Order: sequence, then C-alpha cells, then structure tokens
Amino acid sequence: MDDKDKPLAPWTASRSAKEKNIVQRAVTALLDQLAPERVLKRGEQLPPEIEQHRTPNGCVLQAPTAAVSVSWFSKAEKDTPLGELNVIVWKGTVSRRGKAANPKGAKIVKEVVLLPIEAPRNDRVWRAKDGTEYDTPALAEYCVALLQAAM
Repeated sequence: MDDKDKPLAPWTASRSAKEKNIVQRAVTALLDQLAPERVLKRGEQLPPEIEQHRTPNGCVLQAPTAAVSVSWFSKAEKDTPLGELNVIVWKGTVSRRGKAANPKGAKIVKEVVLLPIEAPRNDRVWRAKDGTEYDTPALAEYCVALLQAAM
C-alpha cells in the first residue's frame, strides 16, 4: 500500500518535522535563486534593470513596468497542511515595507498558488492548482518568465 494515499491516524494528525523541513528548504532555495541575500559592498552600485527585494517570507522582483512577488505562507490549514506559495504578477510598481507608497499603485495581472507535494518521489516539490508540477529551478525560471511577459 502506498503511504501517500494512507490517511493520517487521528493521534498523528500533524505533519512530521521532516516533511516541514523539506518544504522549508525548498522555499529557501527558491528565494535564494530569485533574490539572493544582499552582501554589503563598498561604493555605489548601479541599479540593475530588475531589482531584487528579499523579505523574511518571500521576495519581489521589480522591473520598470511590472513586478512578480513570491510569498510563502507556512501556517497550516486543513486543506494546505504544509503551507502554500503565492506568485503574483503585477503591472506597475509594488510598494514595499519602509518605502513611500506609490500613488498609482500596482494592479494584479495574474496569481498562481502552488502547494508543496507531500512526500515527493522526484525533484518536483511544487504543484500548481492546475496540476502542473515544478522543481525549484523550474519554478524560479517560471517566475522570471512571468515577469518578462508582463513587461
């Protein structure tokens, strides 16, 4: 019998620490690919065409006319026991914490919700609601492609 199809016993209803750690490592790897932690450097740096902004639970890739935000929600609900990843494509400039709000704001163009695959059998650890499965590098490429398409 396949363990994936076997329901959890009532006394073990919470997910194992091992499953949660696997998902958290996948989230960290995705964020590291999209927006690596900044390293302090001496001197002025010219801003790149796409700005990368990291938050504790996500990142924002901001281009001049569009943005993609990736947000990780780890709080377990009944239908998302391991959490969910939201990828939102924006038209315009996204306001960030600690910065003045953009008076024009940004408008949502597309939203993709991905759930971690429980006990993945291969490198694919993310499943979109339409059934498409991604490994971490493919999901990072998809996020960048969404941004490029919105520009």
